[in-house]
Amino acid sequence: MFKNCVFKPDVSTVKWIHAATVRAVKTMAQTAVAMLPAAATIAAVDWRTVAGTAALAGVVSVLTSIAGLPELETEV
Repeated sequence: MFKNCVFKPDVSTVKWIHAATVRAVKTMAQTAVAMLPAAATIAAVDWRTVAGTAALAGVVSVLTSIAGLPELETEV
């Protein structure tokens, strides 16, 4: 579970930050897109709710990434 944790000395912090940021941005975009069909028209979308929910999803993604990112290979 903690194979590629950011706190391990063999994990590059710069690579981890890049990978975690990419993952968080993707998660935020997916969350925002998933919330759009909840409104009947694009004008009826509550953009504050969409932005807030997407931001929260991004924070959760980064916090989840602390445990490890499978796309990172450890440097031995």
